[in-house]
Amino acid sequence: MLLNVSYNRRDITRKVDQEVGKPFTLKERWAMGGIGSPKLFITEASIEIRNLLLLDNNIDCCNIELRPKGIIVRFRSLLESYALVIPFYKLTVYKGDFAVYSVYRDHYFIKVKSDTKAIQKFFKKILDFRTENRPTYIEDL
Repeated sequence: MLLNVSYNRRDITRKVDQEVGKPFTLKERWAMGGIGSPKLFITEASIEIRNLLLLDNNIDCCNIELRPKGIIVRFRSLLESYALVIPFYKLTVYKGDFAVYSVYRDHYFIKVKSDTKAIQKFFKKILDFRTENRPTYIEDL
């Protein structure tokens, strides 16, 4: 779900919290070693996101916030802030070409450069957190 989160509106906050959970507490953030990604440079995006990014001439960048039930990919265009809200059950992450990660939700996607160890470590943290907190299936017992 792609949302304009520039303004503090309760209905949008409620939708985001319902989809990916409330933000972690400060104690949980400290124990996890942080929940935010470094600055990620966008190399490619789906058509809806690309149309938003083309509106201004700034460098296309985003960041990712980890939540209990998913992630939020945030980026800016003109003076507006947008969020791509992705619950874990709809999250698909690919490590494609050299130093490029692709994050998918349904027909939305964003490809980002992963040219530093910090970015690679953050994506590993996302995948490990998703694996640790997924529900137990009968086949696993």
